Amino acid sequence: MLLFISAVKLITEIALLALFGQWVLGLLAGQRKDQNLFYQVLQMIGKPFVKVVRFVTPKLVLERHLPLVAFLILGFVWVGVTLAKVNHCLKIGVALCQ
Repeated sequence: MLLFISAVKLITEIALLALFGQWVLGLLAGQRKDQNLFYQVLQMIGKPFVKVVRFVTPKLVLERHLPLVAFLILGFVWVGVTLAKVNHCLKIGVALCQ
């Protein structure tokens, strides 16, 4: 169970960092962000999570807001998984979680 919780937490952290990096690089690159190779790599990493958010959210949410919504949902997932990991570690013993 600990392996599953840790894997979900890791995937969530990678997605959060990719979306955050995409946002920061978008600010730095400006209008030419779509030509930036690193921006495109970060966009490919975050694209599956943005597509899931498009499927879950109503059509009222604009396309340009989807990465922000994905970031917020992933943030809540990360908090939930972190709390689940702490709870699980307290149940089995902190020494077994290292």
